[in-house]
Amino acid sequence: MIQNKIRGHLAMLGANVMWGLMSPVAKIVFASAVVAPIVMVDFRVAGAAMLFWIASLFLPREHVPVSDVMRLFGAGMLGVLFNQGCFILGVSMTSPGEASLVTTTMPMWVMLLAWLFLREPITLKKAGGIALGAAGAIILIAGNGGGISGGGTNSALGDVIVLCAQLSYALYLTLYRNFIRKYSLVTLMKWMFLSASVVALPGSINWLSATDWSVISMVEWSGIAYVVVCGTFLAYICIMIGQKQLRPTVVGMYNYVQPIVATITGVVLGLDHFTPAKALAIALIFSGVWLVTVSKAKDSGA
Repeated sequence: MIQNKIRGHLAMLGANVMWGLMSPVAKIVFASAVVAPIVMVDFRVAGAAMLFWIASLFLPREHVPVSDVMRLFGAGMLGVLFNQGCFILGVSMTSPGEASLVTTTMPMWVMLLAWLFLREPITLKKAGGIALGAAGAIILIAGNGGGISGGGTNSALGDVIVLCAQLSYALYLTLYRNFIRKYSLVTLMKWMFLSASVVALPGSINWLSATDWSVISMVEWSGIAYVVVCGTFLAYICIMIGQKQLRPTVVGMYNYVQPIVATITGVVLGLDHFTPAKALAIALIFSGVWLVTVSKAKDSGA
């Protein structure tokens, strides 16, 4: 049991590190203005779907009845398409700083939904941990010059759409927490990403046909490859491992790791400086994760 918990925590840490690195990588790709954000979503869902289906060829086949395929379709909409699509659309309308602040609400929504649907109790430690993590994330975002205002064409609507992305993912973590234990990781992922691809690709034909594929450089293709392989394929494998071993609230708390990764990346690249305020923020985030982890709940998971 302890080994499973450690495995779950390491998996969630790995996923959020990869997601934290994905933001600067995606910015490099978008800088050329050749690859539209919607096209990047297509790369993510379709590319990951192909990788998971290829991986499934080398593993024992699992029979999935039609009723469960439909449930996996819903999981694909909430956990993949709506989450990614709403976030990218929202960021395109608001400033990166405001979008980052909105994402800090996700653990709170997970906690509330887990209480509502799974009867997971809201303890003082859990609420305090989420508050500490949110405070640390906000300090990091503000310290990185997050641009709390401005920079968007319709900030209010963009913020609401980004919030919808957080709610979508929180619903996925909560509603499908028990169902995902029924099948292997690859079986779950191949059906979820296939479902997302079936819905996403037809709706983005115009963007795909308007893309000038001949001018995409090797640097940009490398960035796309990172987003598909690391930021999607490997990250979602880690998410599924973590979701099977940990409580939804703990899984949601790891969302706060992403601004830490962004900050460290900026320092390493010489684009940012490490300050006492950033050290305090990182300490607050990890203290928050620890509090939520040790908070008692009805189930035996971490």
